[in-house]
Amino acid sequence: MPELPEVETVVRDLDRLVRGGVFGETEVLRPDMLEGVEPDRISLLLRDRRIERVTRRAKNIVFELVPDRLVVNLGMTGRLLVGQPGEADPPYLGVRFRLADGREIRFTDVRRFGNVRHFDQPAWTARERQWGLEPLSPSFTPEWLHQSTAGSRVAIKTWLMDQRRVVGVGNIYASEALFRARLDPRRPAHSLSPTEAGRLHGAVQGVLSEAIQFRGTTFLDYRDAEGNPGGFVARLRVYDRAGAPCLACDTPIERIVQGGRSSFFCPRCQR
Repeated sequence: MPELPEVETVVRDLDRLVRGGVFGETEVLRPDMLEGVEPDRISLLLRDRRIERVTRRAKNIVFELVPDRLVVNLGMTGRLLVGQPGEADPPYLGVRFRLADGREIRFTDVRRFGNVRHFDQPAWTARERQWGLEPLSPSFTPEWLHQSTAGSRVAIKTWLMDQRRVVGVGNIYASEALFRARLDPRRPAHSLSPTEAGRLHGAVQGVLSEAIQFRGTTFLDYRDAEGNPGGFVARLRVYDRAGAPCLACDTPIERIVQGGRSSFFCPRCQR
């Protein structure tokens, strides 16, 4: 599933490519990819609306139409691509957003776990309150992290991936941040000292920022808004490297299962 760096990369591309564009007709080929709105209704809501800017909240792509929002979640395999007039449709096309200049924003999703939603301002405000803190925001501080983990007995990796606490950090970047912070993913969240919380804070922000710089991590499905894969996979230190030597100490990387998800860590570096 695309995590914060992948969604942020797509958002920056879209903001550069379609900001100021005006929606024309919307064609829904897969109605199950819409949530909370009918196919004919979405076209009426968007027609002649100007895209003021494209932003991100949590793992969601937000087209700001002022005051309402068109929100796309990529799910596990979704792609949001900008196409030129005359280009062939990509596989698994679910929704086609035509723009007044002839270009199209195409939402494809082989597994169809992604979705498109429309929010008016009150509904969007209520929805935002359900998500946790943005880890690249000024509010995400070492002090906040230590205070917020202090009352939780869940494993720190599980804590990091709870979108009600911190948004956008999924399996890949939680594993990578914990390696950089030299913390065992099984450690109870409340056991972190202020110093360890400070290391984790820096590791989370560092790995997310670096992954954005390299335009995300592609294993199979993820592509940016122009159809290109991300380049961060070559910089992963533990994720999906079970049995391979740790890049810091040569100890074999281990894999365990936490909450149904694979966790990768170095048993020597992350004691």
